[in-house]
Amino acid sequence: MARLLLLCAASGLLVAAVAAIPPPEEAARMARYVLHSCDWGALATLSAQEGLRGRPFANIFSLSDGPPGPCGGSGVPYMYLTDMEISVQDLEVNSNASLTVSLAQTPYCRKHKYDPQNPLCAHIIFVGSIVKVNDSEADLAKKALFSRHPEMESWPKDHNWFFAKFNITNIWVLDYFGGLKIVTPEEYYSVKP
Repeated sequence: MARLLLLCAASGLLVAAVAAIPPPEEAARMARYVLHSCDWGALATLSAQEGLRGRPFANIFSLSDGPPGPCGGSGVPYMYLTDMEISVQDLEVNSNASLTVSLAQTPYCRKHKYDPQNPLCAHIIFVGSIVKVNDSEADLAKKALFSRHPEMESWPKDHNWFFAKFNITNIWVLDYFGGLKIVTPEEYYSVKP
């Protein structure tokens, strides 16, 4: 199994080096591509904190939909969370959130000299809720996250870390001029990045 993961990761690096991003008319593929290419995103919650209650609050979280390369990529944004984190405390009151991921964090936009706000520097906005994964999905989430974020494995055990996923209900894609494109979760999960 380890050999297969290593082979997938190596072939993924080769494919990533030569593969182009999906064309603008393939918004669902673009959404999957952007998520699979990104290691973190901005998660917005409704604050439950005193003095901020009910106001938007954005925070950065590491994420992964699977190991790097073409053999990974479930399309499910997994996260490693603790109740000690302020945004997670917000989610305990209201699990609804939005998550933005952008190719601005990859070499693609820098190579093409695209500003992060340029539509050609594609970004995706997911809306949905954060849910803890069940025991049967925990191994998948662990492999997805620890393959991209190996430091997580050594984070303090007394912080009661748990695996969670972003349960997607709405998807918007901005990858070209002309405005946002709407992709349904069904369209999103039916394609590969």
